[in-house]
Amino acid sequence: MPELPEVETVRVSLNKYIPHGVIKRVVVKKPKLLKDLTVTQFQSALVGQSFQPIERIGKLLIWPLKGQDLYLLTHLKMTGQFIFVNQEKLIATGHSDADSTMSLTVPNKYTHIEIHFNNGGAVYYNDMRQFGYFKLVNKEELLRVKSKYGLEPLTQNFSLDNFIALLQSNPKANLKQFLLNQSKIAGLGNIYVDEIAHRSGVSPMRKVGTISKKEILNLYEQINKVIKQAIKERGTTFSDYLDADGNKGNFIKYLKVYQRMGQHCLTCKKGEIVKVKIGGRGTHYCNNCQK
Repeated sequence: MPELPEVETVRVSLNKYIPHGVIKRVVVKKPKLLKDLTVTQFQSALVGQSFQPIERIGKLLIWPLKGQDLYLLTHLKMTGQFIFVNQEKLIATGHSDADSTMSLTVPNKYTHIEIHFNNGGAVYYNDMRQFGYFKLVNKEELLRVKSKYGLEPLTQNFSLDNFIALLQSNPKANLKQFLLNQSKIAGLGNIYVDEIAHRSGVSPMRKVGTISKKEILNLYEQINKVIKQAIKERGTTFSDYLDADGNKGNFIKYLKVYQRMGQHCLTCKKGEIVKVKIGGRGTHYCNNCQK
């Protein structure tokens, strides 16, 4: 599943093109991707309107409609992908799929929603596994949605004091499940939690209440450092796709544990990267330097 850096890459890429046209036509081929909406309601709400710059909280994209008390919420889930096309450029942002050549020729068998603009541009939503969703909310509903998200790395609310307080209120949770809980920390997923735990030298199986003050400080610093670097490198899971500047996600070059099971540890040079299941999630860590 795409995580904060990947979704931020999608947001930045789309914002170079999306807020510049009036919506002329909306095509929905998979109505089940619309939450609490009929196709007619969705089309009526969008046609004739235009988007303001796209926002984000955690892994959720927020598309404000200009001059309206209305916001389109979209979540990529496992395999969602947006492709923007106009007369000059095609940009693909999102998850790669088993048929990447076809996915860049839109519409295709994975294209389920299309939004066409009066300036000739169009955004296509592809989703091989169809777990993503589109939802329309007003300002009040948007605030309720946002209230369900926890602290987000690199934001003002993600202070060391707030992070410590959050850890202290969840002493019995193991570190992996705690960091994956979107109501605690927004935007982190499997890849970056494994990498953060490793760089902090803390086992993902440790109970939060056993983590020392020194380890907490290191954990806090590594969360910000890893996420900042991953955003700079345009993420990991979208490395097969170009962003709006024609660049690829390069954080895969910096992975120390994720998908390296059975290989030697790049940090301590002594341990081996082990993969276990924690809360149903594949988890990678070094059996020597993470305590």
